[in-house]
Amino acid sequence: MESALAMTYLWLKAGHVIFVIFWMAGLFMLPRYLVYHQEALDASGPGSADDLLWIDRERKLLKIILAPSIVVVWLLGILLATTSNLWAEPWLHAKLLLVLALSGYHGWMAGYSRKLARGERRLSGKQLRLANEVPGLAAALIVVLVIVRPF
Repeated sequence: MESALAMTYLWLKAGHVIFVIFWMAGLFMLPRYLVYHQEALDASGPGSADDLLWIDRERKLLKIILAPSIVVVWLLGILLATTSNLWAEPWLHAKLLLVLALSGYHGWMAGYSRKLARGERRLSGKQLRLANEVPGLAAALIVVLVIVRPF
């Protein structure tokens, strides 16, 4: 019985890591897409072929990669924490706070994509490029929390 639980844990962990990779890849791509989309709007204007192409790319990235990945990451993460009885661990609370913030970032970027599709540009290319650093910083902190478990 213990062997079956150990195998289940390993499969949950593998799935969690795989979908974290998918999610992070999408979070790195989306702000870059938004930068290119804004540049296309500057060059061609709203409703142009370039504008419509970027709207479609962003929509596909959000619907095909980002949305399913965030759901699976959260589900498998909760299952891992529960099966490993980690809920009392302080490092897990810090990790969950960062994952929650990254989830909010995901929602913010998705919202900005919708605004950009309507022709609203509230951020500069530089601001979007800076926003692109958020997932990398969050990922580094999360990895340290999970591997080192500093507290």
